[in-house]
Amino acid sequence: MKLLFDQNISFRIIQKIQNTFHDSKQIRSLNLENATDTDIWEYSKIHNFSIVTFDADFSDIANIKGNPPKIIWLRIGNTTTKNIAEILKKHQLTISDFIEKIEYSKIACLEITN
Repeated sequence: MKLLFDQNISFRIIQKIQNTFHDSKQIRSLNLENATDTDIWEYSKIHNFSIVTFDADFSDIANIKGNPPKIIWLRIGNTTTKNIAEILKKHQLTISDFIEKIEYSKIACLEITN
C-alpha cells in the first residue's frame, strides 16, 4: 500500500508511518514540489500510489477522472504531523480496505475526519 503525501503534509510524516504504510513517499522526495495537481495525479496513477491530501482539488479531479489513483482526503483541520500519523494508523484497516478490496473499486475518495 503506497501512499503519496501532498505538499501540504510535511515530509516528516514518512518516518512516523513507515512501519505501517511501507513504500510511502512525500512529493518532496520525488521532486514533485512544484508539480501541478494533474501532474501529481498522473504520477500517482502510473506508479500505483494513493494520494493523501488536505485539499479538495484531488477529490474534484477524482469526480471527473475516477480512479486510480485513490484519494485519501484528510478533513481534520490544522494539526501536527504526529497527530496525522496517529490518525492514519488508527484508520489503517479502513485505508487498506478502501485501496485494496474489490467492493470499493468504484469509490475514488475516502474522507477521514478524525
